[in-house]
Amino acid sequence: MTETADDLSAPLGQDKPRRKRRLRLPFTAMQALAVLLGLLLVTFAGFAIFNKDPLGGEPMARIAIREPKATDEKPAASGHGHGQDSKQEGKHETREAPKQAAPGEQKTVTMIDGSTGARHDVVIGAGEATDKGDAAASAPPPVMAGIDPKLLEKSRYGMIPVATEGLKPFSVYAADADRAKAAKMPVVAIVIGGLGVGAAKTTDAIMKLPAAVTLAFTPYGSDPGKLAERARTQRHEIFLQIPMEPYDFPDNDPGPQTLLTSLSADQNMDRLYWHLSRMQGYAGITNFMGARFVATDAAMQPIIREAAKRGLGFFDDGSSPRSIAPLAAASQAMPFGKGDIAIDVVPTPAEIDRALNKLESAARERGAAIGTASALPVSIERIGAWTRTLGDRGILLVPLTTAMLKSKSS
Repeated sequence: MTETADDLSAPLGQDKPRRKRRLRLPFTAMQALAVLLGLLLVTFAGFAIFNKDPLGGEPMARIAIREPKATDEKPAASGHGHGQDSKQEGKHETREAPKQAAPGEQKTVTMIDGSTGARHDVVIGAGEATDKGDAAASAPPPVMAGIDPKLLEKSRYGMIPVATEGLKPFSVYAADADRAKAAKMPVVAIVIGGLGVGAAKTTDAIMKLPAAVTLAFTPYGSDPGKLAERARTQRHEIFLQIPMEPYDFPDNDPGPQTLLTSLSADQNMDRLYWHLSRMQGYAGITNFMGARFVATDAAMQPIIREAAKRGLGFFDDGSSPRSIAPLAAASQAMPFGKGDIAIDVVPTPAEIDRALNKLESAARERGAAIGTASALPVSIERIGAWTRTLGDRGILLVPLTTAMLKSKSS
């Protein structure tokens, strides 16, 4: 009856309103869904709070590291260099893990240029160190071609120069020069140092500079003897640079086996033999840095005596005004020379040209002058251009040994 009454009371032409049906989940299903969501949230929060991994979310790779076969091998020598490490932003560097080196194998040393931050990986031979913690000594390098065997003596590091039968390395390995002409006119000598590390710059110096320019090699590099041999083939005279202690050592570190004022005379002599064995065919030695060492009489005197005994000359680069090398060399009556002007302290064309003009003036005043420079491209270019017209101005370019002999006789 109710349904009939509703139908009779409904307006004509309109349908009877229908009730909307709602879909409802059973109460127990809703409870289960809420509990599940809650558990997920608690789990995530607990992982975030208690996980201490600082690299969470970062890509990871796993590599296998094999144990070395021998357990008594020494680790590779640590890097030495000039100044502090520099950071390279935006660049990622991949390096192989350092290898442990047994005696006779090679080691890699990283040298850092303090002025530019540039890094150079230098490979040196491994061997027995003078002291624990010191850089290891190398396996004996091969004897270079064109070397007189009479002027070689065996050391525990390899062959080193020696005077014998009236012959001296200073005389035998001096470059050819017109010494009669040099005695009558002003002369200049130029020494390019820091060679042997960096084959490209060393090759540029060898090939682009006149043969009368003397080249000074550091004892480092994968094969300094090979580059030195090439220099001698191009008729360049060569000198060996001996790393010596500067005042700010070890912040400024010349490299492995540096001669130090804190070491005994025997220890420094052992290190000197290591350097002397790295190549042959040099007429003399020169300091590589070493402002403190060359100013310390007790440290420097034994080195000068040993060099004189072996028939070598000594060139002081002139960087230390307190150097005792001139007096020490005079006491041994050995050939000696000292740098007058550092040519590329400011490595710009204008400043290099100014320094070369000063060198020329010094030669006119004193009869002989010696300039020092590095193998920077701008230095090689400006020195090469300057030497091409030097003869027209009445100045003779000569090897270092010729300038040293003229200075001694004058």
